[in-house]
Amino acid sequence: MNATVNSPEIGREITAAGYRTNLHDHGEGGFPLMMIHGSGPGVTAWANWRLVIPELAKHRRVIAPDMLGFGYSERPEDQIYNRERWVKHAIGVLDELGLEKVDLVGNSFGGGLALALAIEHPQRVRRLVLMGSVGVSFPITKGLDEVWGYQPSLETMRRLMDVFAFNKSLLTEELAEMRYQASIRPGFQESFAAMFPAPRQRWVDNLASNEEDIRALPHETLILHGREDEVIPLEASLKLAELIDRAQLHVFGRCGHWTQIEHADRFARLVNDFLNEADQAAEGAK
Repeated sequence: MNATVNSPEIGREITAAGYRTNLHDHGEGGFPLMMIHGSGPGVTAWANWRLVIPELAKHRRVIAPDMLGFGYSERPEDQIYNRERWVKHAIGVLDELGLEKVDLVGNSFGGGLALALAIEHPQRVRRLVLMGSVGVSFPITKGLDEVWGYQPSLETMRRLMDVFAFNKSLLTEELAEMRYQASIRPGFQESFAAMFPAPRQRWVDNLASNEEDIRALPHETLILHGREDEVIPLEASLKLAELIDRAQLHVFGRCGHWTQIEHADRFARLVNDFLNEADQAAEGAK
């Protein structure tokens, strides 16, 4: 996997949908939760969820894979990436772990995958959480175009960090250096460039689900979004909240695209409370 043994970004390796997959697996007991990361350069499941996994794992088993082509998971030789293939990979993770049904959290790109998975395999999802999510079509933002069009340099990474976060105190030189070094690992840029080549509006559209399918979703859904998000517009979550019958929307003021980092404690409390409702309902039904 081309990383040092002590790297916190490395969990354990499984084979999912035929591909070697790096997976973080934390917590015991409780209803399982799978978390799907976003698509920024240098992203891994651990980089995306590291601040909230410890809290969420106090109450339930938390599964966080590096999705196909990202982080320390395998990169397919044909370099073909799309929503359908990523959803198949996510289902492969569940199958390999023997998980029939999970709660599902998706961030940005991962939200689009989580939404599509819930539509295509509704029986595999109990509750759904979408954070700064794609999943409906919208005119691509300048921020998202810059993220997907990333060409490695430390200066470019510094600029992208500024796009991601409203709270500029988070944007340390150490963070920019860490994400830059992650983006230049062997093979990473080749696979990242193959995922979202220009014109990039088509990838927004590929990650979008049919509106009638979204309307038909039966799942209780929590939607979270930063009001100052420059990557995915707040309007995308407003549209999802309009379409999904059993949806609730929480908007974080003074927050960019990194809700789970800029407001980690609040994020974890909201998600825990939302999932605990389902736990209590299941207990009451016994």
